[in-house]
Parts: sequence; structure tokens; C-alpha cells
Amino acid sequence: MFQVTRYFFYVSPRKETFCALETQSQEKFTKSSSKSPGQSLQMSLNIAANRPRTSILDKPLSRGKGEVSLSCFALLFSELVQYSQSRVYTVAELQNRLHELGQDVGVRIIDLYFVRERNSKRETKLINVLLFIKTTCWKCLFGREADKLEHANDDERTYYIIEKEPLVNKFISVPKDKGSLNCATFTAGIIEAVLTNCGFPCKVSAHWHKGTTYMVKFEDHVIARDKQLEEK
Repeated sequence: MFQVTRYFFYVSPRKETFCALETQSQEKFTKSSSKSPGQSLQMSLNIAANRPRTSILDKPLSRGKGEVSLSCFALLFSELVQYSQSRVYTVAELQNRLHELGQDVGVRIIDLYFVRERNSKRETKLINVLLFIKTTCWKCLFGREADKLEHANDDERTYYIIEKEPLVNKFISVPKDKGSLNCATFTAGIIEAVLTNCGFPCKVSAHWHKGTTYMVKFEDHVIARDKQLEEK
């Protein structure tokens, strides 16, 4: 008489799934390892090309982070002064030329800041636009705020922006025969262009006082308009 022994085999579904996944991963590894180094390099280049790149135009201006070294700026500005000096005969003409060059920079600052970062919205009150010059604009240009903003006691149209050590004068040596020269007139031109093209016509000049003082003198209708806005 024969005795029959039955054997029952049971395989867990989880184990089957694990085995299937392991088999698929091994196949993928085999396919990827079979590619040549040139193909792998091409895939890496394609991935890098598809990544979004952040350009300098996408970075906010209000942070005031310096992107240019001080030595490079000093060299460029000194060449600008020498170039202007070779085409004039007096100190007054040199300062006027630097002032005009600063105005060209100021116009571009308006386009860069108001159009790109503020959706073409500009300030309408006098004190707000002056604070914008002292803080945001100065940070954008020189990496820090101006030292002081003052209002003249004897003339309501006149304001003063004070900077103890202007960056544009840091590496400028003024000869004795040109003792009245202040290369910060370049910065004065920037301020005048920004304020005038924002709807606040004025004249800005640079003077040797408490370091360098920029005297901002607005036209009469600017003060009258500002008073009307305050009354509303």
C-alpha cells in the first residue's frame, strides 16, 4: 500500500511584486549601462539646457548687492573723467560734461526700476520720491543708502542729500589748479534726471560741504502741487 504525501506551495503576492520590480530595475540598469559615454554626455547637456537660467536682469534691484568690484568701477570712472577732461578747457565745462553723462545714467535707472520692478507705478508725493532717491536708488547705484536727507530752513523748494564719502570721489586726486572740481557732479546729474523724468522738475548741483552735499532745488509748481496733494 502506497502512502501519498501532498506538498502545498504558497507564494506571497508581495514577494512576486518585489521580484518583478527587481527584474525591471535590473533591465533598466542594463540598458543605461549599455549607452556610450558620448550619449551620456549628450543627455547631461540636454538636461542642463532645459533648466531655467537666472540672468542679472531677473534679480531685484532693491537688495543693493554689488555685482561689480570697486577697483573696476574706479578704473572705469577715472577713464571717464580723463576722457571728459581732454575735451574741455575749464573746470566748469568739465563739471557740466560729467553732469550730462550722469543724466544719461539717470534716465536708464528710471526705465530699469519703475518699468521692471514696479509695473510703471511711480511716486506722486515729493517726500516719497526723495526717500526713494536716498534709499533704493542709492543702493542700486552704490550698494548703500545716502547719509542724510535735509530740508532747507529758508527755502521750501530746496532739499539737501548729504554723502560724507562719495564713491565717485574715492580714487580721484584733484590738482591744485582745479581745487573746486567735484566729480560728484556726475551723481548730481543722475539725481536730476531721475527726479525730472518722474515729474518733479528740479536742478541738482554738488558742493563741498559735510563731505559732498547735493542741493536739489525744485520748481515752484512742484511745491504747489505737493501741497494740494497733502490737503486732499
